[in-house]
Amino acid sequence: VFFDLDHTLWDFEKNSALTFQEILPASNITVDFNMFIKTYIPINFSYWKKYRLEQVTKKDLKYLRLKETFDTLDYDVKDDIIHHLSEEYILKLPNYNNLFEGTLEILEYLQKKYKLHIITNGFQEIQQNKLKNSNIDHYFKTITNSELAGVKKPNPLIFEYAIKEASASKLNSIMIGDCIEADVNGALNFGMDAILFNIDPLKSYTNIKQVSHLLELKKHL
Repeated sequence: VFFDLDHTLWDFEKNSALTFQEILPASNITVDFNMFIKTYIPINFSYWKKYRLEQVTKKDLKYLRLKETFDTLDYDVKDDIIHHLSEEYILKLPNYNNLFEGTLEILEYLQKKYKLHIITNGFQEIQQNKLKNSNIDHYFKTITNSELAGVKKPNPLIFEYAIKEASASKLNSIMIGDCIEADVNGALNFGMDAILFNIDPLKSYTNIKQVSHLLELKKHL
């Protein structure tokens, strides 16, 4: 069983907001926090999509998502401060480790029946820390990230890399993640089964296995 990490097990939005609550005041940024988060979330999402599609580099993503957020809010921040914030964000983010409800219970349940693995597009230097600091690293036999594999989900090569690292067969494996494009369609196009973790009640997909709570995975696995 292969899991995505951010937005699937590890509550990215909650942990991200807590990180910004720490680092913005530390750099004397007095922007309205709720407006900042509301603006940042879709901008960050759009840059991660560009990153998946190889349209921006890791360096660009880290800087531009903040730059565009401040520009949208018409809040003037000097470039050196934005670069500092981008590094502080990466450094401090793994210190906050809220997990989605049911994460520990479902991992405990599945570990007794399956070998568990991670496939993530997240940055190598922080994904391991997220797993370790949230005390779930011991559940996973292998952790594949896009920097190790050289490609990002939904590229089939990252799934091929992960399968090889896990000494598994794609016919006997399944991918679980929150992103329809990267996790579900990526796995399905590779020939691996997939389940969508969908917590958005406004989004519904047909002909795709999906759960809205992690413990619902017990019905499928």
